[in-house]
Amino acid sequence: MTQPRLKVGLIGYGYAGKTFHAPLISAVPELELAAVASSDAARVHADWPGVTVHAAPAELIVRDDLDLVVIATPNDTHHPLARAALLAGRNVVVDKPFTVALDDARELVALARKRRRLLSVFHNRRWDGDFMTLRQLVADGALGRVVEMSSRHDRYRPEVRQRWRESAGQGAGLWFDIGPHLIDQALQLFGRPRAIALQRDLTRDGALADDWFHASLRYDRLHVQLHAGMLVAAGAPRFAVHGTRASFVKDGFDAQEDALKAGVRPTWPPQADWGVDLGRASRVTRVSGAGDGSAIVEPVALQHGAHQAYFAAIAAAIRNEAPNPVPPEEALAVMALLELGIRSAEERRELEWRIADAPAG
Repeated sequence: MTQPRLKVGLIGYGYAGKTFHAPLISAVPELELAAVASSDAARVHADWPGVTVHAAPAELIVRDDLDLVVIATPNDTHHPLARAALLAGRNVVVDKPFTVALDDARELVALARKRRRLLSVFHNRRWDGDFMTLRQLVADGALGRVVEMSSRHDRYRPEVRQRWRESAGQGAGLWFDIGPHLIDQALQLFGRPRAIALQRDLTRDGALADDWFHASLRYDRLHVQLHAGMLVAAGAPRFAVHGTRASFVKDGFDAQEDALKAGVRPTWPPQADWGVDLGRASRVTRVSGAGDGSAIVEPVALQHGAHQAYFAAIAAAIRNEAPNPVPPEEALAVMALLELGIRSAEERRELEWRIADAPAG
């Protein structure tokens, strides 16, 4: 017997809600985008004519027919909205970053456990095709023991835009925007680092929040560099990973965000051409067997990305058919490094990740 679809309420219809959450939720047959909380009903109805629009988040949260509430609002509102939704008995997905303070994130995890509700954080970049490929290469030992990784997310956006992400508000800036993606990927690949050193800067004329960062994560015999800037016209490789047997280099971003911005609607399972990185070179370089130090460069077929897999897994987790794809304890670890990085930047030194700094979970 076919189960009824799970009804989803989406809070926020800015860039994240419109570009990512609404189309990815709607791609999954087990989910129904039933309601959106937005101050711009016309904008929502232009994309989703049959969806109920509520002017205020509280109106959506109190609906007792919703199986899941997804929060895609400015970062400093994540904690109060997620808290209200959990208290109302809803399962909750929060866009990254989890919150703007580690203690707030810990409170939400404890509340979700008390209320016995699913709580998850939208770390969708785990389902980028290039990252999925790298993760497999590392797991298979194709690169040998990895000793160095550079992970960059650079743009060329010289003009400061009038939006909350580039304001002087709490949770704004590139470290809170891109940092969670790069930190989460590093944690998934290599686990907990011993220490972090972060530099942040305001490089553009008129910048109000950090628009450049460089973070160094120190492991045992492994060094990870995480970098993002807004004045990079000639981009460096997205990934450059070096091991004792080979190196992996990937140019350009995962293709899914561009497709979503262009209005392409994904499906689940994904259509054959979804998440394909056409024209974005990736390669493994290893030493040849000639004994002369020469190298063999081999193209790598990238896995197809699938951000909608996150929401497919969320639907299964709500029905107790599969585990939570991003347990909140894993998002707490990201928050811990975000905060420790800020302290590092303020003190201008590397800080060790001590047990006291670790997330409670």
